[in-house]
Parts: sequence; structure tokens; C-alpha cells
Amino acid sequence: MKRIRNLSLAALALAALPASAQTVKIGGDIQLWYTQMMDSNLRYNSAAPGGYYNLRSEFKENTFSIRRSEIKLSGNVAEDVDYEVMFDPSISTGTSNPIILQDAFIVWKPLAGIDVKAGQFKNLQTYEGVTSSTELLFAERSQLGRMFGDKRDRGLALGFSYGDPKAFAGKVTAAVFNGMNDATSGKTNDTNAQKDFVLRLDFNLGKAHKFGAYTLQGSTDVADKGNPSTAIAANPGGPWPGQTAIYDNKDKTTNLGAFYAYQDGTWTLTAEYMTGLLGRRFATLAATAPAVKREHLDQKFVGYYLTGGYTTGHHSFLARYDVMNLNSGDDWYTATNPYTTNVATGLSTGTDYSPKYTEATVGYTYAWIPEKVKSANFKLNYIARSKNFLKPFGTETGEQGGNTVVAALLVAF
Repeated sequence: MKRIRNLSLAALALAALPASAQTVKIGGDIQLWYTQMMDSNLRYNSAAPGGYYNLRSEFKENTFSIRRSEIKLSGNVAEDVDYEVMFDPSISTGTSNPIILQDAFIVWKPLAGIDVKAGQFKNLQTYEGVTSSTELLFAERSQLGRMFGDKRDRGLALGFSYGDPKAFAGKVTAAVFNGMNDATSGKTNDTNAQKDFVLRLDFNLGKAHKFGAYTLQGSTDVADKGNPSTAIAANPGGPWPGQTAIYDNKDKTTNLGAFYAYQDGTWTLTAEYMTGLLGRRFATLAATAPAVKREHLDQKFVGYYLTGGYTTGHHSFLARYDVMNLNSGDDWYTATNPYTTNVATGLSTGTDYSPKYTEATVGYTYAWIPEKVKSANFKLNYIARSKNFLKPFGTETGEQGGNTVVAALLVAF
């Protein structure tokens, strides 16, 4: 009787609260993958020098995997104050991704068209970076999306929206983040005074056309206090600049990109281009045993992709061509090309490990509910990769790679 009485009192207390304070929306998604290698290179061969290519662990074996199991709670506590929390129990935690919490933020809308967002969330880079994983066209993001866009951080964003969403509308967002997304997936507090500064422009022309641009300016995520502070900088010697110059560079990190997307329910076209400095993503500064992880302090990258697709009823057919060059300026300090020669002897190695990678992906999607594809769909993708991100194994010679078939099942609730 006492337990029933307590439950009744709790129910009365909830009933007395404002309706808005009681409403919590629960949603999420489950995404299952099966990956099949087209040969054994992805299983046996080790990464090429530099380790530049971004390859998920799921592609290194034929395996069933739970790619995502996202659970989202959202609601509002007042007319102009919203919140959202999203976590994913399928995440394997560790130093680089310490907790399963993905998003946790509060949005305040003090005036019409103005919003202030604070907490842990995506850092507003790339087109796919601000697209829900349930709405991705392929099982896996583009190289730009997964290397630079699919990252979270803790910070504050100020947004200003204007126009008519059914005609022409735009949004300008300025944000500041800790800059920890390359160290701990953005899921810890800052370790230094440096911050990432972001500016993003989003526009739409009707429902079919979306376009915009974005930039990020940041630097090292390593704690730079202590005496001597230059100890966190690598000191490779040889043709490299001195340790002081490496420290002063602070692994300057930048992005600058633009995108366009057209989707009318039948035809799909998306294109994106991005460039910037690699900086801390292949760092020269580290808390312990610092070493250089790139070939030049001002090493630049360029990435772009083009996607086309056709949808009829339940069925979609898509193709994407994707390029990433992680040393677009061919910058290095050595006398000879470090990707093709032995830098000690200057002699050719007979291989070319230049960090320029291409992916060609063709895909088929079946949507159980055509007007709401993200509710439940099945994707079958074939990913063909350039052959220069793996070392030869056994009797193999020359640069190696590997292709993959991915079957992905998604249900959103």
C-alpha cells in the first residue's frame, strides 16, 4: 500500500507540472552492417608509411557489426529553451573516444531568428557533418565527411536565420569550440588556452537546393604550459626547421569548404570541395615523446566529391566519386620525394605512397517508406579504392589496396 501511495503522489506531482516540462521525446536508430572484403589485403596488409588513409576497423574483416545504436532524448523546458541528449551504447570507449555520450546541448532562442546553442555537438564542418546519419545517401560518409565532418566538440554557437524556408532562406552561424575533437573526439574539457573558431553559412532555394560554405581556424590540442614549453615539440633534425619553429607553428589547423546539394525526390546531385592545413590532425606536438607525423609544417590537403542518384518508388541508385589529397602542395623538407624514394639514399623505392586517395562507390537503396527513407532502409554499396594505402604482403609487390561490399540495414524510431 505504501508503494502504491507513493506512486500516486508522484503521478499527482507530475500532473501539476506544466505540460511542456513533462514532454520528453524519445527517438533513435539502429544501423547494422555486413562488410565483405573482395580480397585479403585489408585483413593482412599493414598501412603504408604515414598512415594517412582513413579506414574503419569494420572494413578490415568480413564481419557483422552494429554500426550505430543511437538513443536520443529531446524536449523543451520553456517556449524558447530546448535540449537534446544523444548517446550510442555501441561505441567502444578508450583514450580517443572516452564516453558513449555523443550530443548534449541546450538551445536558447531569445529573439525571432536568433539561437544560442551550448554543449557538446558536431563542430559544423562539411555538408554531411550536419546531416543525420539516418539521412546519409551511402552506408559510409565521404572521405571529407568522415575525416573532418563527423566530429564533435564542446562549445558555443550563435546562429541567425532569415528568409522564407519555402523560397530563399539562410543561416549564419559563428561558433567557438575547445578544439579537442582530434584528441578525445571532443568529449573532454580543454587542455590549453587555444580554441577553434568556426563560421558557417547555410542557404536554401526552395526545398530542392541547398548550398553553403564554412571555415575553421584552430591549433594544437596539447597542453602548452610548463618549462621549457618547447619540449612538447618534435625535434627531428636534418632538413626540418628547429624545435622552436615547430613549437611556434602550434600545429596550425584550418578548414575552408563549400558545398551544393540538389534533391527533388527523383534526382540527387551533391558536390563539395574543401582545403586547409593538416595541423594537429597529423601533429608535430605531443605531451610525451613528440614526433612529426607529416612531411611539412604547412602541409595542405584538398578533398572533393561528386554524387549523383536517381530514385523511383522504393528504389534509389547512386554513385559517388571521391578524392582526398593529404599533401596537395607536394611539400616536404627532404631533398627527394619521401613517398617514392629512400630519403637516406635518394634512390627510388619502386613504390608511390603519395597520400592521394580515390574512392568510387556505387550503391542501391531500398526504402520501405519511400516518402520517409530514413525510417527504414536497406543499402548495398560497392567501394572501390585506389591501391596506395597498404604495404605489400608476402610475395606482393608495389602499392596495395582493397575493395569492399557493404550491406547496411537501418531503422529509425
